[in-house]
Amino acid sequence: MAAKNKGTVGVIGLGIMGGSFAKNLAANGWRVVGYDLSAKARKAAERAGVEIAKSAVDVAGKVPTILTSLPKPQALIDTAKAIAAAKLPRKTIVEMSTFAISDKEKAEAVLRKAGHTMLDVPVSGTGAQAAVADLVFYASGDKKAVAKLKPMFADFGRKVYDTGAFGNGSKMKYVANLLVAIHNVASAEAMVYGMKAGLEPQAIFDLIQGGAGNSRIFELRAPFMVKNNYKTVTMKIDVWDKDMQVIGDYGRKIKVPTPMFDASKPVYIKAQKMGLGALDTAAVCAVLEKQAKIKRKR
Repeated sequence: MAAKNKGTVGVIGLGIMGGSFAKNLAANGWRVVGYDLSAKARKAAERAGVEIAKSAVDVAGKVPTILTSLPKPQALIDTAKAIAAAKLPRKTIVEMSTFAISDKEKAEAVLRKAGHTMLDVPVSGTGAQAAVADLVFYASGDKKAVAKLKPMFADFGRKVYDTGAFGNGSKMKYVANLLVAIHNVASAEAMVYGMKAGLEPQAIFDLIQGGAGNSRIFELRAPFMVKNNYKTVTMKIDVWDKDMQVIGDYGRKIKVPTPMFDASKPVYIKAQKMGLGALDTAAVCAVLEKQAKIKRKR
């Protein structure tokens, strides 16, 4: 582990994504102070070199910059209110979840009133990518704050973009996730099409990677489909449902047609009804296999 001499950063929310943020920052020379409601998540982070705080406010009291990676908007708003009420010196809060812009704006207003700066910085990448720091950050908000934090972003991701005004980061994330939703189902559809035609799953994966039909999502999710095993989760279907709701709601708000995105939604819903909600989103392949009446040897 690198000597911790780059600075101190806090991480509130140590789940699949936040836990990887904290682990990679600690490994790259940062003193990381973290907190999560889950004892299991706290223990995993501590083993990775993260200093565990007593609460979200305790994290904020020990660091100048706080990354938040939370499961629900209310958790963000409650955290923002708690930090604001603590009357701490000015902090920079980097919000990295996928929520409605209106929810992030509520939290930003609470923090700004208390003298803090909040950035909207959603992440493009899966849990597997987060584990190896293969992430892209769509930063938006105070330009100087974004520029100042670029060296930190480089230690747990591969690229950060300044997208401009607060909220633009979320808008860009919606675009990215819209494509992910479609590409994931398209990958499953292609795999099932090939299997029903009599091709071996591994052969489909190997040959598509070298052709024009390849995509980043196919590369990431098709291996799960080949193995017919979705227990190693990079994004749970149940959590992804929240992201899809946010994308759909915003699309309706700005009155843009999303026919491909809309067509993918029922496949995810069917996966939940089949009891696959706690599995990786690649499990949509199992939905299409069932519809195609394919039975594979386990």
